[in-house]
Amino acid sequence: MTATKQSLNVQPETPHRTLQPAGWAKPLGYANGMEARGRTVFVGGQIGWNAECRFETHDLAGQVRQTLENIVAILREAGAGPEHVTTMTWYVLDRKRYSASLKEIGAAYKATMGRHFPAMAVVEVSGLIENEALVEIQATAVVPD
Repeated sequence: MTATKQSLNVQPETPHRTLQPAGWAKPLGYANGMEARGRTVFVGGQIGWNAECRFETHDLAGQVRQTLENIVAILREAGAGPEHVTTMTWYVLDRKRYSASLKEIGAAYKATMGRHFPAMAVVEVSGLIENEALVEIQATAVVPD
């Protein structure tokens, strides 16, 4: 997605279809389901460190931003972008801290991923492999053939 599309808050063109059953309340910041056809890209769990495997921040929203930037960089290697993500699973250490940071996390998400909201799950875990990590995110994208 180009910076122009992000700044205008224009939804990028994508062959994906959001699945929203009739009568269900519209989810905020995620989709209940996505339908897509094409080449599948699997992004392994990413954490909030930079390309040199160093943490530049120790706050949750900052690590979310870096984690999402890492995902976008990997997608780029496959010729994909944030608009191709169909599902994400977030692993957080503290759901209360996550809930208290939703405004900042949302801003970091929109700055990195735009206004594309795939199917998502957030899971609280007791720990992550890297001691300084506060979040880990795994993603799957489908790129049109």
